[in-house]
Amino acid sequence: MSTLVIVESPTKARTIRNYLPQGFRVEASMGHVRDLPQSATEIPPAVKAEKWAQLGVNVDADFEPLYVVPKDKKKIVTQLKDALKEASELILATDEDREGESISWHLYQLLNPKVPTKRMVFHEITKEAIQKALKDCRSIDDKLVRAQETRRILDRLVGYTLSPLLWKKISYGLSAGRVQSVAVSLLVTKERQRRAFRTGAYWDLKAELLQEQTPFNAVLVTLGGTKVATGSDFDSTTGQITSGRQVVLLNQAEAEALQLRLIGQTWTVTDLEERPVTRKSAPPFTTSTLQQESNRKLRLSARDTMRTAQNLYEQGYITYMRTDSVHLSDQAVSAARDCVEKLYGKDYLSPKPRQYTTKSKGAQEAHEAIRPAGSSFRTPQETGLGGREFQLYDLIWKRTVACQMADSRQTQITVQLQVEDAGFRSSGKRIDFEGYLRAYVEGSDDPDAALENMEIILPNLKVNDHPECEELEAVKHETQPPARYTEATLVKTLESEGIGRPSTYASIIGTITDKGYAQLTNNALVPTFTAFAVTGLLEKHFPDVVDPSFTSKMEQTLDDIATGEAQWLPYLKDFYSGDKGLETLVREQESQIDATTARTVELENLDAKVRIGKYGAYIEVENGEGVVTASIPRDLTPADLDPQKVQTLLKQKTEGPESLGRHPETGEPIYTLIGPYGPYVQLGDKSEENPKPKQVSLPKGITPENLTLETAIGLLALPRTLGTHPDGGKIQASLGRFGPYIVHDQGKEGKDYRSLKASDNVLDVTLERALEIFSEPKKGRASSTKSKAALKELGAHPEDEQPINIYDGPYGPYIKHGKTNVSIPEGHTVENLTLATAVQLLASKASTSKTTRKTSKAKTASATKSTTKTTKTEKAAKPKSTATESKK
Repeated sequence: MSTLVIVESPTKARTIRNYLPQGFRVEASMGHVRDLPQSATEIPPAVKAEKWAQLGVNVDADFEPLYVVPKDKKKIVTQLKDALKEASELILATDEDREGESISWHLYQLLNPKVPTKRMVFHEITKEAIQKALKDCRSIDDKLVRAQETRRILDRLVGYTLSPLLWKKISYGLSAGRVQSVAVSLLVTKERQRRAFRTGAYWDLKAELLQEQTPFNAVLVTLGGTKVATGSDFDSTTGQITSGRQVVLLNQAEAEALQLRLIGQTWTVTDLEERPVTRKSAPPFTTSTLQQESNRKLRLSARDTMRTAQNLYEQGYITYMRTDSVHLSDQAVSAARDCVEKLYGKDYLSPKPRQYTTKSKGAQEAHEAIRPAGSSFRTPQETGLGGREFQLYDLIWKRTVACQMADSRQTQITVQLQVEDAGFRSSGKRIDFEGYLRAYVEGSDDPDAALENMEIILPNLKVNDHPECEELEAVKHETQPPARYTEATLVKTLESEGIGRPSTYASIIGTITDKGYAQLTNNALVPTFTAFAVTGLLEKHFPDVVDPSFTSKMEQTLDDIATGEAQWLPYLKDFYSGDKGLETLVREQESQIDATTARTVELENLDAKVRIGKYGAYIEVENGEGVVTASIPRDLTPADLDPQKVQTLLKQKTEGPESLGRHPETGEPIYTLIGPYGPYVQLGDKSEENPKPKQVSLPKGITPENLTLETAIGLLALPRTLGTHPDGGKIQASLGRFGPYIVHDQGKEGKDYRSLKASDNVLDVTLERALEIFSEPKKGRASSTKSKAALKELGAHPEDEQPINIYDGPYGPYIKHGKTNVSIPEGHTVENLTLATAVQLLASKASTSKTTRKTSKAKTASATKSTTKTTKTEKAAKPKSTATESKK
């Protein structure tokens, strides 16, 4: 008989198997094996008639959750049960956090083992860590399980109670969430600030000076002994100088007059200060800081960062990636210091080993920060990793090594200069010793380049020196609105406010974008009009749900439940069923919420009403003859919707589209219009004979204001045939969803697409230029499998003998067969994927594609049939002392 070890994923199973003795069998649960019902079809027939069944929590029976095994997990559970029959011992080795503890508990409840059962935890998958964990097994931690279960129930109560209200009052398909709604309200608040923002303008002077043939710059800071206004002196809501500020505000005429007056005058150094500065390295990564830095440096989303980190952990490259702790073990400190000494020398070591203390009270998810695994750290080049995995490991390695390096010593230099009554300042920086910056500069990919950019070298200046002024320029400045949140800054804000847990931020941000509450534009999270409507409704009727302090206190209570300092049942009863509980509040407020008002977004300084409709946001205005509506383009943000844009949209609707002129060949009018996806040109009028006139979106850089008739004719002529490729097949230029492109028709081999560069114009790009682009190695999302080698060749498909290969794509490895691509699902890897499994996945996708074309009636019938086969109810047992160490 063997010992059965259960982990979450095949990758983790394969890695851990290498470090276990003979007689151990490792299987994967593929994540959670039980959860609350996700749809009506998952609710067992025995309880389907109960009023609480849709909620999935029996609030009248001490909030007893209804757990079901999802359809796609039933086969896995059966396999695990079969494996257990052959085992003399069971070890549950899921992750060490609350989620992992919960998975182990659910496995225990489902498998109901009759053999001794242990719980094994570790924070890295190395031989030493696994063997140590094997000796230190424990029982399942009931407090952690209860805390996770309470959190899951609480999230279900909030989501399933408020979301249906949003469907009724605003739009179907919307959702509310305990943390999600606060995050959306933060985005909306920032956008409101941008909308209320008023630009302030100010002028100053910039001088280019020369001292002993060494140039340096200086800027105007005082005039007549009074400070010259800068951006920080302006009130963002008025665009004027903040009341009470004693500053000189220069306009263009005054700045240019001062410029003329100072030309040719003597400049004098009046003061020089050198101030030593010491900078310490940042602590090693937590989940939150890794997501932030990965977003800043690698432009990875929180979701992609966590997915990649999970892969690195399961392959044994890094320690557990869900942690609030910045602590490093003695082993890790020693390994980092060895790296520093070998790669940079003893001078770059910190005098003493550095340890960091986690300040957050809520830090409880793991024992260590995220770091390279093992007692010695592999350099990024030694790992053999590639793509995102290499980039992220490189980031983690550098940050960990840098935290044991010496401080950076710098000198800040400030020079004050006077010319008549004008005071100027020049600032410099000298890096005296790079220290940790030699390995890692936060926010920069290249430490050497970053160090060069940091230094601002000034000439050797002394008081009473008279540098020469080479050039004096009057410069205009405008204050900028508050920056929108990026994923990095939103994660930082959520963490600082104590909202949610870092391990959940990736899924929260994913939900916000998936549900249409925000669009990711140039790495910024831009809230939509729907986000404004939902936040407005919640602020008015359920203010606690979007109150950061209330949500933070809730988070603290959930942490207290995990430590036994708070009781879960009284808390849930008070939150949901009390006199001021959520259920009572929703029941009272529902009748008071007017659906038309709820769908209306109130915007300052805008007479038009903005409403949320079935197909998105639109403007509504009464013009004396009735109500006029016009759709709002999806790329028009709430902060940018002003009266002028409203008039443009309404004019198009009431007066018809604006004609640029007539097409020289057909004589049809050419119109400029604005639709849901932005501005476009249209050839001819819509009619019964011509229901779909040709339309072409305006490419980036062309606006309705600068569009000419000639350009419009060129756009409507797309696609343009440029000529024939030397290998055969025509080459065309056109516009697509992702911008201008060229395409080579290769016949049976398919089509080769390439994006045009920013310097290329789709209307005049030549055949020669197209051939030049095609000759370059293909990059990015559109990379064809022809231009890169397969990661793995699985073999021929049994039906058509066409090859099935695995390729590396921008979102991870995928299976390709002909024109069908299938992502490798969680739990499978390139190494363990077989031809048989790939054929099944491809068949499953083909089946799914056909199913989506069936009518809703057929779907309903299928769902009903499936429901009748649902297994009997699986209710949750209360957490008990379950997995115990086997008796000797």
